[in-house]
Amino acid sequence: MTQAVEEPWGISVFGSGTVRAEPSLARVRPAVDVLEPSPEQAFQRAGEAVVRLREVLRRHGVPDASVSGSRLGLSSEYDGHGGRRTMLGYRCQASYAVETEVLDGLERLIADVVEAGAHRIDGVEFDVRDRLALLDEARRRAVAAARRKAEVYAEAAGARLGPVLRIQDVEPEPVAAFRASAGGGPPGALAPGVVEVSARVVLGFSLRH
Repeated sequence: MTQAVEEPWGISVFGSGTVRAEPSLARVRPAVDVLEPSPEQAFQRAGEAVVRLREVLRRHGVPDASVSGSRLGLSSEYDGHGGRRTMLGYRCQASYAVETEVLDGLERLIADVVEAGAHRIDGVEFDVRDRLALLDEARRRAVAAARRKAEVYAEAAGARLGPVLRIQDVEPEPVAAFRASAGGGPPGALAPGVVEVSARVVLGFSLRH
């Protein structure tokens, strides 16, 4: 039994492209997390830690504009269940995103931030300033890869490619940045490696015989 194409129009192919670049910046995510008997004490202790954190960042040359507004939260915390449930106190949390271009001193900055009062580092992300330019190049490479594939198929079928009839962006906002953990590990564990930006596309061509 044979199957016929209901609406033959040409050839459709998939292509992908990736661009790699050295990172130009890092985003560090420190967080303050304190537990105190009263809301007032929790706010005060968290505020003191945030002030010390800001001072350390300024000493490292990080301007206030490169520090996101904190996400501040206050909640009551308990231990146990049912009738044995006891209140432990009030937990105040404040988290930040700190952007810096001084990658050579990144480990020292993180150590100083923790020493100043940050109770944890939620993550370290490496990125580039010109991500849009890299994405444009990745898209060009994806199109070129799709065209090469289509040319091979057409040649094998004894045909030639006609004009492009269809372009489909498979991933409208592709994101692929190298990420590294800030916890533990040997010296150099925060080496940024490379940043990758990828794009994928489907091209449709007409065929000529």
